[in-house]
Amino acid sequence: MDFAVRKEWLAEKLTNDQVKIVDCRFELGDQDKGEKLYQEGHIPGAFYFDLEKQLSGPVSKHGGRHPLPDMDQFKREIEKIGIDRTKTVVAYDGGEGQFASRFWWLLTYIGHEKVYILNEGIKGWSEAGYMITKEMPTSELATFEVTIQKDMLASYDEVKDIVDNKKSSPILIDSRVKSRYLGEVESIDRIAGHIPGAINMYWAEGLENGSFKSSEEQKVRFTGLDQQTPIIVYCGSGVTAAPNYMALKMAGYQHVKLYIGSYSDWVSYTDNPVATGEGI
Repeated sequence: MDFAVRKEWLAEKLTNDQVKIVDCRFELGDQDKGEKLYQEGHIPGAFYFDLEKQLSGPVSKHGGRHPLPDMDQFKREIEKIGIDRTKTVVAYDGGEGQFASRFWWLLTYIGHEKVYILNEGIKGWSEAGYMITKEMPTSELATFEVTIQKDMLASYDEVKDIVDNKKSSPILIDSRVKSRYLGEVESIDRIAGHIPGAINMYWAEGLENGSFKSSEEQKVRFTGLDQQTPIIVYCGSGVTAAPNYMALKMAGYQHVKLYIGSYSDWVSYTDNPVATGEGI
């Protein structure tokens, strides 16, 4: 097992009470759709976690569109579905990978070492003919011992220092689609462009047909990035940066952080500079 598991593996574990399954489906343009889809049918035993309600905190002036949830509250949420440090946890979404990656990152951030993403998501699962149910699961309350992995998270001040002092390290990676990085389009955030000094590596290129590419393929994808140089990944709001974070770890990069506020936090400070075009 690596960072992701195959549907065949999960199908054999459905009756194993040491395996917890989390459905993370979500649609940014229709925030109720993920939970509706879950109610209409989900992988047996799966509990639903909502990007806005459980995987993010309240939005304020700064912090981005999907700030970190309150960690005490997140701890209570996972304890309610029976997750402790002994359980193996598998998260899935519709097959996009980004929402399951957000859950994976958060659970890893608080110290869980056995959390994985289901390659292909529920799309691959259902297409293979595996069981879908409307039955709501139950679980006994667990106790989770939180150990925050501080080296996974980059603060606004860290990014600000890199930009203000024109530092070449850590490397900033913008995970958004290239047209947003270039500043050609921007329908969400205040101003188009990217954080000065950042390079663009689109997060979706780390997956193929809903599955994370192999470690060797990820290494090829990040060719040219020194594995000893610290890296900070960001996106628009800290969600699609998570699969890029995971892909970098798969490729063997050890010094990787995620700027959770991402571009939406950066441009919430009106005096922060923004770059456009190919020039970094």
